[in-house]
Amino acid sequence: MAKTDQCQLFGAGSMELSDDDVLAAMKSIPGYIDITTADFKEIYQFAYRHAFERLGRSIVAADIMTTEVISVFPETSLIETTKHMADNSISGLPVIDNRQNVIGVISEKDFFRKMGAKGEASFMSVVAECLSNKGCLAMPMREKSAGDIMTTPAITAVLGATISDLSRTLRNNHINRIPIVDSDAKIIGIVSRGDLVDSFCANIL
Repeated sequence: MAKTDQCQLFGAGSMELSDDDVLAAMKSIPGYIDITTADFKEIYQFAYRHAFERLGRSIVAADIMTTEVISVFPETSLIETTKHMADNSISGLPVIDNRQNVIGVISEKDFFRKMGAKGEASFMSVVAECLSNKGCLAMPMREKSAGDIMTTPAITAVLGATISDLSRTLRNNHINRIPIVDSDAKIIGIVSRGDLVDSFCANIL
């Protein structure tokens, strides 16, 4: 099992301990322990939650962000934008101006939306729509640029944002990445959901 998969399995704080697990752990501790399995479970849950919350407060964006950010300008063609995304195996990227300020974000969802996909569209739903219409829904976008379909205003975070803050922002806004900006609002990094998972993996496994 990959490390990220292990982290997702065990790092969410919802892992259940059986009585057998607890008894085995208690037996591995030298000496007599005057505690019930129920007490042991409760202590474990409190300790786990405390450790998880501590990590959430102690790790910040500056510690986990990717500093080599793939970005485009609003005038970048969508053909070039999609090539950047495909070549770098990413599903979204920030759109910046000449001052390096983030003015928007483009993701697969923006392409799906522009192609007329409804609701929580997937790649295969778009393919199905293309096939049923006997044509490619992306063709009308050939002459458009990143600025035409980007989501704006962009949601950003600062260097000192904790991973708890970042996780909450991603969850509340239903996004998968968040550009990190400096005090002048210039982009200096980006944090994805994968970065958050990996940060927990590195500290709890």
